[in-house]
Order: sequence, then C-alpha cells, then structure tokens
Amino acid sequence: MGLLTGLRVIDLSRVLSGPYCTALLADLGAEVIKIEAPAGDDARHFGPFLEGRSVYFSLINRNKKSLALNLRDERAQAIVAELAATADVVVENFRPGVAKRLHVDADTLRAVNPRLVYLSISGFGQQGPATGLPAYDLIIQGMSGLMSLTGDPAGPPTATGESISDLWTGLFGSWAVLAALQARTRTGTGETIDLAMFDAMMSLQMTGLAQLQATGSAPQRVGSRHPVTVPVDCFAARDGHLTIVVPTDALFAQLCAAMGRPELAADPRFAQGAARRAHQAELRVLIAEWFSTLTVDEAVARCQARDIPAGPVHDLGRAMASEQARARGLETRVQHPVFGQIGMVPQPARFASGGTAEAVREPMVGEHGAALLREILGRSDEDIAALRNSGVLA
Repeated sequence: MGLLTGLRVIDLSRVLSGPYCTALLADLGAEVIKIEAPAGDDARHFGPFLEGRSVYFSLINRNKKSLALNLRDERAQAIVAELAATADVVVENFRPGVAKRLHVDADTLRAVNPRLVYLSISGFGQQGPATGLPAYDLIIQGMSGLMSLTGDPAGPPTATGESISDLWTGLFGSWAVLAALQARTRTGTGETIDLAMFDAMMSLQMTGLAQLQATGSAPQRVGSRHPVTVPVDCFAARDGHLTIVVPTDALFAQLCAAMGRPELAADPRFAQGAARRAHQAELRVLIAEWFSTLTVDEAVARCQARDIPAGPVHDLGRAMASEQARARGLETRVQHPVFGQIGMVPQPARFASGGTAEAVREPMVGEHGAALLREILGRSDEDIAALRNSGVLA
C-alpha cells in the first residue's frame, strides 16, 4: 500500500509535464485514471519504439488506468464530470481556454465537487500576453533564459540534455497538488492551481537570478564551470572526463596538495575565492595539465583521498549499470505484454515505512474504460456498448 492509496486522480493531460506529475502521484499509490483521446495520447506516437510501441510513453505513464473518450461529445464530458464527483484531483495541460470549451474546466468540475483540487499546467499560465501561445519544452528553455546560460561560451545557446522544463513543471505540479490536499484537510474545500512552465523554469535559476540581482546584467554562458565559484568545473583526464567542486579556501589547499603544488594555495592569484575567480583561466590551465596525466579513476581517487568532491562523467548507460544505481534499486523491472520486460525508474524518495506502490506497466489505449464505467459510475454493459458504438468511448 502506498502513501497516497485511496487518492483518485483524473488525468486529462498529455505528452510530458502533466503525465509526469500524475506518474509521481501514482508511484505513491494514487489511483490515476488517464483520460485520453480515442487515438491515444500524442506521446504514444513519440519514439524511441520497441516492437512498434513507444518506450517513452511507457516510462511516463506507469501505474495508470486508461479511459479513452471523445471529449468533443457531451456524453463524454458528462462522464468526466461524474468521475470528477468521485475524485480528489484533476490535472490538465490543455492550452488555456480549451478545457472550458470542452466543459472540463475548473469552474465546471469544482461546481460538481467543491473538494476537488484542480491543477492546470500550461506554457505561460492562465493570464499574460503569452497565455495563448503553444509551448513545448524547448520553447520554454529558450524564453526563460536557461538556454542562454547553457553551453560553450563560444557556441550558440544550448538546450539541456533532457526535457527539463516539462519535468520540473510536473514535479512542481505534484508538490502543488499535495500542498492543496493538505490545506483541504483544514478547510474542507479544494483548490484551483495555475502552474506555468515558464514560471517554473524562472523560479529554478537561483545562481543566474542572484547574478542578475547583484550586477544588474544578465549572466552569460561559461560552459561547465560555475559562474561564480572557482574551481568548480569539468576536466579531461587521459581516458575520459571528471568533475570537481572546490568551493572553499580549505578545499583548494587540499587540491593544491593533491596536485603536488602546495605553494599555489598561498599564491595571491588563487589564495581566496575572489582572486581565483579573477584568475580562473590561469588556474584552469594548471589543474587541466595535472588531470591530463591521470586516468579518470586515478584523478577521482586522488581528490577523494583528500575529501575533495570529485566524480567521473558517465554516460546514462554506465550510470544505470553502476553499483550505486543497483544498490539504490533505481530500476524496477516490470512485466510487459509487448516488451517482455521494461525497466521503470519511479520517483526516488525512499520512505522508511515503504510508501510506494508496486510498479505496473503503462495502460493500452482505453484498456480500463469498461471496468471504470461499471465500477465507479455503475454503467451497465448495454450503456457501455452504446457508448462504444457511438464513438464516445474507445
């Protein structure tokens, strides 16, 4: 039994930000009913594919049930309202205005169930000059300023290696839902939450915002190094790359000793943080020369022997196969009718009491529709057949 067992979530969202939010809730035992179009969530058609099915969709939609409805039909809208009357949470990520046109908006559904927590995720929020614009992760990375801070200073603005805007917004969404549910225990009423991907990414850029506030100028790309603290950077060894984080004078002295250059700790160019920042290019050359004579394992070991934070740069395959990932049980192998097995990576918090639900594969389109209508809404087999025949239910 998970920590959120007994919580019912109606998931009207698609692609990534909303589905990731609801996957996090499902990981902890919430019953997530994914309402998707008869053709399925768009993400079902996103690669990579295995045996003709989207692995991407599978990972994001673990632990959910699928109900496929044509929401343009009033009968489907009525079904959503009936389900919302039994639910605790609704999550949607339509472009602003679409949920209202489909009669599945917060005002409509909370009129049926005032205890409902209704989360709207969108690119730019429910008001503002950009409200109606379409938004995907890359658009938000660019418009939020994140891309301007990412990449080589001599190169173009660069996206991160993951859809971070979608994922962080989904994470904020799950946090907001749980906060609203906690408030409901005191007030007895639900909440309407407006969460924008743009806002989420702006709120995360602590280092960049601090620089902007302190200097009045927008910070610029500096590559892998930290824009303020030196040396915090990625370096090449003989057989790969490693990262080090040396944020204090004391740790810098330890690094100098490890390098066999203890005198550098007293060098006026490097003795204090502000000086190291002013002379970071010179210092980087000295550190890079030392690391270039060592393998990654040798360099990391020498740093760690002096308690200097250091680690190898792994690709994702090596990271997932590492002893650390295995020891933490990050991957859960799940039986799958098409893949045979698939590795799921659920939410990472470890609760002493357990608290997580057993991982289950993603649903097929409409897989649970008839059962949900029978068990929750009391619909007869004849009613369900009529809905199928009329194209309301797939």
